Amino acid sequence: MSKKYIALHLILILSGFIVQAQQKHTLSGTVSEASSNETLIGVTIAFPNLKTGVTTNEYGFYSITLPEGEYDLIVSYLGFQDIRETISLKKNIKKDFSLSVEAEQLDEVVVTDDAERLDIKKPQMSVNTLAVQTIKQIPVVLGEADVIKSLLLLPGVTNAGEASSGFNVRGGAADQNLILLDEATIFNSSHLFGFFSVFNPDAIKDVKLFKGGIPARYGGRVSSVLEIFQKEGNSKELKINGGIGAVASRLLVEGPITKDRTAFLIGGRASYAHLFLPLFDIDNKAYFFDLNTKFNHKINERNNIYLSGYFGRDLFSINDSFVNTYGNAVGNFRWNHLFSNKLFANLSLIYSDYFYGLELDFVGFEWDSGIQNFNLKYDLKNYVNDKLQLNFGLHNIYYVFNPGKIKPNSPDSGIVEDQLTKKYANENAVYIDVEHQLTENLSVEYGLRASQFNRFGQDEFFVYENNNPVIFDPFTLVYKEAEPIETINPGRSGTLKKFVNLEPRISLSYNFNGKSSVKASYTRLAQYLHLLSNTSSPTPLDVWTPSGPFIEPQLLDQYAIGYFKNIQGGKYSFETEAFYKDIDNRIDYIDGANLIANNAIEQVILNGEARAYGLEFLLRKNEGRLKGWLAYTLSKSEQRTPGRTSTLDNGRSNLETGINLGEWYNTPFDKTHDLALYGSYDLNDRWNFNANFIFQTGQPTNYPVGQFEFQGLVVPYYGLRNKERLPNYHRLDVSATFKSKKKTNKTFQSEWVFSVYNAYNRKNAASINFRQNQDTGRNEAIRTSIFGVIPAITYNFKF
Repeated sequence: MSKKYIALHLILILSGFIVQAQQKHTLSGTVSEASSNETLIGVTIAFPNLKTGVTTNEYGFYSITLPEGEYDLIVSYLGFQDIRETISLKKNIKKDFSLSVEAEQLDEVVVTDDAERLDIKKPQMSVNTLAVQTIKQIPVVLGEADVIKSLLLLPGVTNAGEASSGFNVRGGAADQNLILLDEATIFNSSHLFGFFSVFNPDAIKDVKLFKGGIPARYGGRVSSVLEIFQKEGNSKELKINGGIGAVASRLLVEGPITKDRTAFLIGGRASYAHLFLPLFDIDNKAYFFDLNTKFNHKINERNNIYLSGYFGRDLFSINDSFVNTYGNAVGNFRWNHLFSNKLFANLSLIYSDYFYGLELDFVGFEWDSGIQNFNLKYDLKNYVNDKLQLNFGLHNIYYVFNPGKIKPNSPDSGIVEDQLTKKYANENAVYIDVEHQLTENLSVEYGLRASQFNRFGQDEFFVYENNNPVIFDPFTLVYKEAEPIETINPGRSGTLKKFVNLEPRISLSYNFNGKSSVKASYTRLAQYLHLLSNTSSPTPLDVWTPSGPFIEPQLLDQYAIGYFKNIQGGKYSFETEAFYKDIDNRIDYIDGANLIANNAIEQVILNGEARAYGLEFLLRKNEGRLKGWLAYTLSKSEQRTPGRTSTLDNGRSNLETGINLGEWYNTPFDKTHDLALYGSYDLNDRWNFNANFIFQTGQPTNYPVGQFEFQGLVVPYYGLRNKERLPNYHRLDVSATFKSKKKTNKTFQSEWVFSVYNAYNRKNAASINFRQNQDTGRNEAIRTSIFGVIPAITYNFKF
């Protein structure tokens, strides 16, 4: 046999080995809960020998491509029993997994380093996830489990105080948060002016807050993304659960229409405290109700459809002469399609509406305002291989802004119907996001979002001299509203202004031995909507307005770096992050600005800038009878609106004073220190105890720095903006949960929750006002507090 023949034979043999070694196959499927078929988000499918793995997406789908071979795999999810299997991957395999809830707490839970390493390896940072069970355990006012109030225990998240709506993330304003419920935008997240949130915890499956390193599939806000998914409904058997509380009750029903194929969910909440007010001769009313619905149908192995909705309303009235109603209504139709075992697609058609109404009988008119949007989203995810995943898609949102309409509520009221000029806009974007594991230790996520915002024409548009709706008087040093020189009707077919922005994102992670990692991220975001509000906490009366000829879109650059570590095999975890945020075109208001029913809002707005920076710490205990975390944030949040430079008729330069003399000043949501401690202790199978403690630096405010007399009246005057602060805020809440004894062959379960809000009766200041004492003539400060100590009892049940 010739040497050439032997060499050729060896080459063919080696080529065969190489081809065989390079053969890869795909394992894909869905992961769901065994008792309900509810898909699970973020389940880990790990391959310890390969030191790799994948997690399920928002619809429970996973896909991973590996070389041909036999592998051990672990399917794990917090609160569920692990699945461990050996799989022979010789072809493409579709395999679904069903996880069972842990029946009892094991004395020892074995977690492999490889499964823990996946969390450390991921480049995603500045993200917090709260389990629904944790949200239900956290003590809150009046015993009502609350998603938004639970977020306040996380680092970097605060609000404007008790009974305030919205929340602030890393020194950002409440309107800079994108709140999504089943992908639909929620414009007001609060019931009863901030006492409760609009999210029914019984109907929620997953809660995730992005504070930074935001993936390219999200856009439109510059501070955070709060993504909430509703449960899909039990497709195996009918289930009912609910609760009766001190001020509200709730009921949720879910079950199959066609077993293992079609399911529904419907849940409702309503408050009833107002029903008892007539017993005390009180005619005032304050109540809310909301409704959650969901329908899902499995057409076949490759297609699923979902129809979900939310409707909520609040009513507040005083002697039936002042009636205020407001609320959200959203609907979403989604179609999941699996093009292949690697390519997953989701098409969403979404409608969202926020309505505000006001009826004043004593002046004889009704008022309503709001915002509507129609959203089309098409998102795809390509699981290229175990090292590379691509997310890409396109979004389009059409907006209708109703700043206000006034109409008479009786023929003889004397009020003339008047509609403030409606505004229209369209926001569209395309994006691509890449999740790439470069080496065993280095992972990166990078992407680009290209967004465009068109401000369409409207029925009435004001034209100003020098295109300047705000003028500055250099003699009085005061900003004034400019008078329009012309009013035109451009019509809705035209475009008043168009904005285009490129929004790059990048996050990377370098891990050390699978137990700790260093992560860094850069995020650029554009926000085209603005909430007109001159209060520290948004109110239902606040109005949304789009960017346009006089209002520029807000642009954010955020940088973050952090260190993350799992301790004792994941029993403890430690996170710390430093961040810096720079925002251009943050709107500010001239002194004395009128924001209500203003048809020329551009006359009181100036474009400024904002910045925030800080350091966050989070230490968690994840296992054992005692669980919880300690969160601390040291931060600064500031805003500045420097004076504009213009040229006068004589050619001289006119430098304006700006707002606050053009100096940086504290935003209303600046909190230097923010400390939150939460703990949960399982005494036994029936008793569970929870407590949380919060300490925050007092909120910035203004106090009078002097006074003068005018025509016999004492008039206070104030210095620079937000130079003073309210007293420091702190509070302790505790609760105890008693579960009924489980009976064999009995499906009914119940529990009693005993809670005490503000256990040591701290009189935290919501505001401090100054007045002159009529008896002594001296000035005095009056502290207003919302809550003292509040005990509550809630009864929960399910069957």
